[in-house]
Amino acid sequence: MTQTTRGILAMIGACTVWGLSSIYYKQLADVPPLTILAHRTLWSMVFFALVLTGQGKFGQLISALRDRRSLMIIAGASLMISVNWYFFIYSVSIGHATQASLGYYIFPLVAVVLGRIVFGERLGPMQMAAVLLAAIAVALLTWGLGVAPWISLTLAFSFGLYGVLKKWLDVGPVVSVTAEVVLIAPISLFVLWHGGLAMDTPSRTAMLVFSGPLTGLPLIMFSYASRRIPMATMGLLQYMNPTLQFLVAVLLFREPFGIWYAVAFGMIWTALAIYTAAGFNAASRRRKTASSTVSTTVTNSSVEAPANP
Repeated sequence: MTQTTRGILAMIGACTVWGLSSIYYKQLADVPPLTILAHRTLWSMVFFALVLTGQGKFGQLISALRDRRSLMIIAGASLMISVNWYFFIYSVSIGHATQASLGYYIFPLVAVVLGRIVFGERLGPMQMAAVLLAAIAVALLTWGLGVAPWISLTLAFSFGLYGVLKKWLDVGPVVSVTAEVVLIAPISLFVLWHGGLAMDTPSRTAMLVFSGPLTGLPLIMFSYASRRIPMATMGLLQYMNPTLQFLVAVLLFREPFGIWYAVAFGMIWTALAIYTAAGFNAASRRRKTASSTVSTTVTNSSVEAPANP
């Protein structure tokens, strides 16, 4: 099995876990979302600490937390990922998992806009069209429902801002996420101390504890995949996550899916198709340019090289 194949399988595994995790959290719907988040944070910290110790990278965690610049960025990332995790758990518990899937569909387009605003990245015509179409879809959904899809927008923008902060951080993904949950752990302990542990049965205790590995394992698979497959492939496979979330919400949870959701999802799927096509076109042009440059270099070298005697 090639490294690329292993990377693809790891990416599929990560997206499958993320996409089906709503089924897991649905079983904890009677536990307050803030309590679940507190457990998820604490047990994730334990899981990642064990992983870092096994990798011999615990010193990198200490260094990241001692550096003032890194600490400020990690604190911001910790806030964003906590918001994202909370609203995902909350959406599942109140029967709005469809909105969660919509948020993760919108996220790539939000990331494009944030890349333009924060990093000055250029937007091609097709990318601009995709972002505009997604904005119209959200506006139509807001008008049709009479209220903005706040859960979707919160998930998309919190994850987008999380990505922006991570680009400024010069540490590995496992180290940075461990640092993030370490910073939020005192708040989690406070929440559990005053709100109750909600670990009244063995099965519930096991589920709350396992939320740590459930968070950590797909991240490790994602990190493994990101080093072995092209960005275009990784971006395309990531759509598995919201697609599985959507199918679970509509087919398994039987959440209502009215005409306005159908219109909005159709427009956003179209926007994502345009965005993906633009990405593939850009990658193709880069490959052709690189190939042309190499060919020209080889030709010039042949002309300039002296003939063999």
